[in-house]
Amino acid sequence: VQLQAFGGGLVQAGDSLRLSCAASGLAFGSYTLAWFRQAPGKEREFVAAIYWTTRYADSAKGRFAISRDNANNTVSLQMNSLEPEDTAVYYCSAGYGVVLGMQTGEYGHWGQGTEVTVSS
Repeated sequence: VQLQAFGGGLVQAGDSLRLSCAASGLAFGSYTLAWFRQAPGKEREFVAAIYWTTRYADSAKGRFAISRDNANNTVSLQMNSLEPEDTAVYYCSAGYGVVLGMQTGEYGHWGQGTEVTVSS
């Protein structure tokens, strides 16, 4: 199983950014896909998850949107109104049998991360 995240970069507060993650080696449609993030010196935290429905962290509600394309084995995270507090390395993950879980331990497969930096 491989998950490859891309789309990170340096943006200014208020800007938008779209992250994507390409998956291979798994029955993509059977997995819950999620995005987590890890800021410097902090633990990895849940951002959003999608199976046939979605779930968001409070910090992401109203600003971020997760989507999936089962035909192309990709999951994306549209991030709007970015804030400096959103600065982190963002990781995509896949979990089988996970009901939109929010814990890192529920996901068995992880991408390498893509860095997002939001300047004020």
